[in-house]
Amino acid sequence: MTSRNAVFPADRHDLYTAHAYSAAIRSRDLLFVSGQVGSRSDGSPEPDFAAQVRLAFANLEATLKAGGCDLDDIVDVTTLHTDPEHQFDTIMKIKSDVFPTAPYPNWTAIGVNWLAGFDFEIKVIARIPD
Repeated sequence: MTSRNAVFPADRHDLYTAHAYSAAIRSRDLLFVSGQVGSRSDGSPEPDFAAQVRLAFANLEATLKAGGCDLDDIVDVTTLHTDPEHQFDTIMKIKSDVFPTAPYPNWTAIGVNWLAGFDFEIKVIARIPD
C-alpha cells in the first residue's frame, strides 16, 4: 500500500481541526488537495462572494505551496457552487486572473445546495514537480 502524508499550509485554519481532515495528502508524485473555501483564519466564511472566491484560491495556493506545488502543477480542478447561475460571471473573472493563459487545467463545476455556510469550494489534484 502506498503511504500517504498529510500536508498543511503554514497558517493552518481552524476548519481542519474542527472537521478532522487534512488540507492535502501527498501520495507519490501527486498532491490531492481537499476542498478549499474562502474561510478566514478562525474558519468563518468571508461574507462577500467575490472576496470569498479569492480567499479560497489564496487558501488553495498556500496548501499547494506546503505540498511543493504551485498553480501551474494543477492537472484537475473540481469546484462546488451554491448558486452557479448567478455566481458564474464572478467566478470566471477571478478564474481568468488565476489562470490567465493556456494550457488551462481541466475543470468540473458542480452545483450544490449546501457548503456549510460557504458559497464556493475548490479542490484539485496537482503533480508534484521533480
